[in-house]
Amino acid sequence: MTNSLLLGIDTCGPRGSVTLARASAAPLQILGERELEGRSYSATLTTAIAELLDAAGAKLADLGGIVVVNGPGSFTGVRVGVSTAKGLAEGLSLPVVAVSRLAVLAAASGIGSAALDAHRNEVFLRLDQPGMEVHEQLAGADELAAVTPQPARVAVCEESAARLLAAAWPAAHLEQVAAPSAADALRLAASRLLAGSTEELALLDGHYLRRSDAEIFGEKVGAGA
Repeated sequence: MTNSLLLGIDTCGPRGSVTLARASAAPLQILGERELEGRSYSATLTTAIAELLDAAGAKLADLGGIVVVNGPGSFTGVRVGVSTAKGLAEGLSLPVVAVSRLAVLAAASGIGSAALDAHRNEVFLRLDQPGMEVHEQLAGADELAAVTPQPARVAVCEESAARLLAAAWPAAHLEQVAAPSAADALRLAASRLLAGSTEELALLDGHYLRRSDAEIFGEKVGAGA
C-alpha cells in the first residue's frame, strides 16, 4: 500500500459514519469524520466521502485502502456500505478490510464480549470467554439462557440490548459505552490493511447473522403452496 490515506465506512446501525485517516504516523491520525443519518445512507454516503476528501485537500486517487464495517445490522445499511466499498476498491484498485461491528464495539470498549440490538427481542452477540473460541450469533431469550458459562462483562451501547441481557444474565456487568464508529473500525483494522491482510473483493459480502425477511417469508410461502 503506497498511499497513507485510509477511508472507514460504517453504515450498519441506526446512525453511521465515514472517516478519513492517515496511517503514516502512529497512532493513526484521524483527519475528519462525518456522521450519517440512518435510512438515508444510499443518498448521503458518497457525498460525505467527497466532503471528507475535499476538507483534507485530497482526491479519491490519494486513498490507499478502505475499512468497511460489514455487519451485523440493517440489511439495507450493510449492503450500501459494502457495495460502496467494493465499487471504490474495484475502480481504484484499492485493498479492503471488512470488520464486524461487534468486533469494533468490543475493541473500542476493551471488553471481549459485546451485544447490539437486533430488534424482535433479539441481540447480535459476540462472546469472548477464556478457553473458548470467539464467536458471534443472533440470540433471543432462549439462546441467551443456554449460554454457559455466562460472561462476567458485556459491552452494550443501546438500552434495548441492555434490557434483554439484564433479564437473561442478571449477574453480568453490562458496560454502557458509545456506539462504534468508522473511526473505531479504522483503529481496529488499519494494521491489517498495512500488513496486506485484505479481502478478496469477489467474496466480500455482508456479515448479517440473520436472514432477510424476503428469505424467511419466501420459505413460508413456498411451504404453504
